Amino acid sequence: MGSNDSSGTGARVALAAALATFAASASVPAIAAAGAPLEFYKVENGPPGMTLPFSEAVRAGDMLYLAGMVGTDASGKLVAGGIGPETKQIMENLGASLTKHGSSYDRVVQCTVALADIKEWPAFNEAYKPFFKEHFPARMAFAASGLALGARVEVQCNAVVGK
Repeated sequence: MGSNDSSGTGARVALAAALATFAASASVPAIAAAGAPLEFYKVENGPPGMTLPFSEAVRAGDMLYLAGMVGTDASGKLVAGGIGPETKQIMENLGASLTKHGSSYDRVVQCTVALADIKEWPAFNEAYKPFFKEHFPARMAFAASGLALGARVEVQCNAVVGK
């Protein structure tokens, strides 16, 4: 950023570099490099006949990163009924995964939500809200052009593990 840089290009480049450095420092590999153990948990109830190329959950230190989930029942099939029943099933599945891996809904810090139709956002919220008793986590929701198994919604969340 010299005095001859009237366009602000140098400042934008410096800001972009600083943001990239910050983002890299907050990533899972950085946590692992700091000596925190990584634990990977396999998907146990995937769709019939499918081997999924991702983990159900990854624990890095005191953080638990859950994979995105659609509203499948214990057999791995999408529940019927649309956004409400799918959301309820997702939230029940997420709750079971949180418990299994040492966390709970009151320890969720962030969720990401993909909706097949953003117009279903209010209906999603009605089914989502009852699962959080103490506080709501930070959240992002966006519209997607297609979700696994023809689902109406997919939810992913990150939580703190332990006390």
